[in-house]
Amino acid sequence: MAACPSTRTGSPPFESRRHVRDRRPYPQRRSRRRRPAAALPAARRAALGAAPARVPRRAGNRRGRLPVLRDALHLQGRAAQGASLKILVVAPSWIGDCVAAQPLLRRLHERHPGAAIDLLAPPWVAPLAARMPEVRGVLDNPLRHGEFGLLERLRLARRMRVAAYDMAIVLPNSWKSALVPWLAGIPVRVGYTGEARHGLINRRHRLERGAGSTIAERYARLADAPGEAALPDLPQPRLAAEPAQCAATAARLGLDGDAAPVALCPGAEYGPAKRWPEEYWARIAGCLAARGHAVWLIGSANDTGIAQAIAAAVPRGCRNLCGRTTLAQAIDLLAIARFVLTNDSGLMHVAAALDRPMIALFGSSSPRYTPPLSKNAEVLWLELACSPCFKRECPLGHFRCMREIQPERVEARLAARLPPP
Repeated sequence: MAACPSTRTGSPPFESRRHVRDRRPYPQRRSRRRRPAAALPAARRAALGAAPARVPRRAGNRRGRLPVLRDALHLQGRAAQGASLKILVVAPSWIGDCVAAQPLLRRLHERHPGAAIDLLAPPWVAPLAARMPEVRGVLDNPLRHGEFGLLERLRLARRMRVAAYDMAIVLPNSWKSALVPWLAGIPVRVGYTGEARHGLINRRHRLERGAGSTIAERYARLADAPGEAALPDLPQPRLAAEPAQCAATAARLGLDGDAAPVALCPGAEYGPAKRWPEEYWARIAGCLAARGHAVWLIGSANDTGIAQAIAAAVPRGCRNLCGRTTLAQAIDLLAIARFVLTNDSGLMHVAAALDRPMIALFGSSSPRYTPPLSKNAEVLWLELACSPCFKRECPLGHFRCMREIQPERVEARLAARLPPP
C-alpha cells in the first residue's frame, strides 16, 4: 500500500520526509580563530609571560594545561596589578584537623607574600585562628556537621561575594563544604576531588590513598599546583601563647599556686575507642600527685564524667577542669603545663603545636595519619593486627589496643622524661 500523503498540501509522504532528513548534510562547524598575542590587553600579556613555563600535563585525574594556566593568569594578573591576593580557607570542624591545617597557611604565605588569608570556621575552632599569625580574620560558619541549610549557605555566599576573594581552598572533602565558595563566585576553588564535586572545585587535586601521607601533608599540598612535586620540608604547626596571658588564666581559675602541673587529657570527642581506660588514668593521676605534681584534668564538657571518676579516685592534688574552661583558656593552661599526657584528640594537636613535652596514646587511630607534629612528642601505640580500625567503638568488643597499653609502661616513660617538681 502506498504511503498516505501528508495532510499539508504539497508535502512529500512521511517516509520520504524521513529519508530527506537523513540525507541532510551536517552543519558546518565554525572554526575557532586563534587570537594573536598582540591583540591581548597589555596586563594579560604580562601575566601570560609571568606564568610558569611548565604546566603539568593531564595524567589520570590531574587537570590539563588550560585550567591550570587560567588560574595562573588570574592570580598573577592580580599580582601584576599590585593587589594582594585574598584567600579564603574553608576549615574543618575538628580541632585537631584545624591545627593540622596551619602548615598549609604558612606555605600559602611563602607562595603568595602579602596575601590576606581568612578562615571560614565553626565558632568552636575560632580560638585556634586567633593563635595563628598567618590568619587575618575568621568568618563564622554556623552550620553544623552534616547540616545542609541552603538559606544560610546563600547568606554566607553573599558575604563572601562582597569580600571579593581571589581563591578558596576547601579542606573538607564533602560537596556541601565546596558549595558556598561556588555560590560566591570565587574564581579559583581548590580542593581534593572528594564526593561528586567536579563542578564546584575547579583546581582539583587527586587524593593518593595509601601513600602514607599525614593529614597535615595532604592539606599543605593544596598550596601547590596539581601534580607538582611536594616540598620535602613541612612547616610545623605553632600556636602563639603569651606568658602573661597564660599566668592570668591560671590565676583566674585559682591554679596559680599549683606546683609543676601535669595536664591529663582523658577525653576524645570522636568516641570511646580512642580513650584510654579511666582506671588507668586514675592510677597515673595518683602516681603524679604522690610525686608532688599538680594534676590538671583538661577537656570539654563531654569529658566531665570520665574526669569526675578520675578525680574521685585521687582526692588530693587532682583538679577537674573538664567543662570549666573555654578552648582559649585550655590552650593557655596547656602552654604552661610541665608535661602533657593525652589520647589522640584535638587537645593532643594543640599541645603539640605549643611544643609541650608529651606522651600520646593511640589505639583505634593511626599516628601515621594524625601524629602529634612535635619533636617533643612520644607516641605509645601497640599496632595490633586489628588497629587502626578508625571506629568510634571497638568492633570486636575486646578494646585490646588501649587496654594492653599498661599503666606501668606509661609510669616508666613519665619517670624517664618528667623531672621531679
